[in-house]
Amino acid sequence: MTGDVTRFAPSPTGYLHLGHAFAALFAAESAARSGGRFLVRIEDTDRARSRPEYEAAIFDELAWLGLKWDQPVRRQSEHFDDYAQALARLKARACVYPCFCTRKEIEAEIAASVAAPHGPDGPIYPGTCRARSADEREARLERGDACAWRLDVAKARELVDTPLRFQEMGSGPTGETGEITAKIEVFGDFVLARKDAPASYHLSVVVDDALQGVTLVTRGNDLFAATSVHRLLQALLGLPAPRYGHHRLILDAAGKRLAKRDDATTLRTLRAQGVTPAQIRERLGFTSR
Repeated sequence: MTGDVTRFAPSPTGYLHLGHAFAALFAAESAARSGGRFLVRIEDTDRARSRPEYEAAIFDELAWLGLKWDQPVRRQSEHFDDYAQALARLKARACVYPCFCTRKEIEAEIAASVAAPHGPDGPIYPGTCRARSADEREARLERGDACAWRLDVAKARELVDTPLRFQEMGSGPTGETGEITAKIEVFGDFVLARKDAPASYHLSVVVDDALQGVTLVTRGNDLFAATSVHRLLQALLGLPAPRYGHHRLILDAAGKRLAKRDDATTLRTLRAQGVTPAQIRERLGFTSR
């Protein structure tokens, strides 16, 4: 039996921290146990925040940890056509719509709602633009109004055989394992693309995983909910569904998940302080080399 293909897919918007190290080591060891392949993918669709120095540091620090990965590395910014084609296929199935709402308009509508539905990331988009007529949408698109493209989840549900399921090889945030039923409405009508970002995280990773032949997606429990909508996109696009292995998150002293935006201590800093790769591995619970 061919081994698993796993991947570590960081964004070059900052330096790696211990949470990234754990995710990379987890993916690499998952592939190694099955005699499979470990990939590194650069998720740089956010062109405003991505920096070449961060990308260079990613490769340097992964190598410092003792990891090796297959070449070539896939950079999302080099494959925008792949995502555009996937979006076009969804448009052809009439399950997406342009959303012209600004962030402020969405926040105002949610604030005015008596009981705005919530998802894992907060209030769900209220569906304002879903109700716009085809004529109004076309007129605004022709006028060049900025828009995002959202999935019409209700229409999407009609196009696929439900319930959709995915195989969880790890243990989700509340201990979920085995065959899991996808909760495809979890994020409401989520964004697939914006004018300044040709593919959202959800669309790009689904396309990438299929094109790269990823068979086991390993990632943190904070992304467990996203798996439901990824399973929906796979069904809509006719893509294979990999297995999933969600893992624990690395927390700071206050019990909060490590994050770049919170200035989590970086591997770069720990390395400068004389911490060794073996010590990093031991601290994270991996066998030292």
